[in-house]
Amino acid sequence: MPDTALMTLEASWLVRLTDEFKQPYMAKLQDFLSAERTAHSVFPPHADLFNAFNTTPFDGVKVVVLGQDPYHGHEQAHGLSFSVRSGTPTPPSLRNIYRELNQDLGVSIPDHGDLTGWARQGVLLLNTVLTVRAHEANSHRKQGWERFTDRIITLLNEERDHLIFVLWGAAAGKKAEMIDARKHLILRSPHPSPLSAHRGFFGCGHFSAINRHLADHDLGAIDWRLAPEDGN
Repeated sequence: MPDTALMTLEASWLVRLTDEFKQPYMAKLQDFLSAERTAHSVFPPHADLFNAFNTTPFDGVKVVVLGQDPYHGHEQAHGLSFSVRSGTPTPPSLRNIYRELNQDLGVSIPDHGDLTGWARQGVLLLNTVLTVRAHEANSHRKQGWERFTDRIITLLNEERDHLIFVLWGAAAGKKAEMIDARKHLILRSPHPSPLSAHRGFFGCGHFSAINRHLADHDLGAIDWRLAPEDGN
């Protein structure tokens, strides 16, 4: 990764990931990203690449919500899984997340899609792949990001206790084998996409389950309400 990216990485993550950035696969990933940014629009913007880590320090993580790769439309991705910048129309999957949240906890549906307010409370909004070419979903798969984010999951699994891993969809569900269910709570369901939400995402009750688990371990519940235009 470019030095400027590392310089802005939050300290508790940087100390754990410095050696990872020295691995040969990361150099190959950097070369790939440099070529991609030269030839194409790539999201999120470079400044937002590590937004999930910078907003949610390692020791502050309570919940990990695992997404796939960033939104690939202009002015959407800003480094938090499922989240979009305020002022950008809320994507269908996030609308379904809000619908489930409303049905589960009665939380009013926000008027925007910026989830920064959740991230600041300890919800690590992590994609398995951190970049994407404009208008081409999954275009940066198998370039090295999966190994990097697997390392994130491993670090959290090993060093922390009583975390909640929220795995929506088949791709995220495959990560369950990396997580020690004796130490952590694993919540799984179909993806909130309109193609699959009716197969079990709606009614999964994950938001109330998260707060019950946090309360049981005196970790402080998440306030899922989002202020208007949160994050700006």
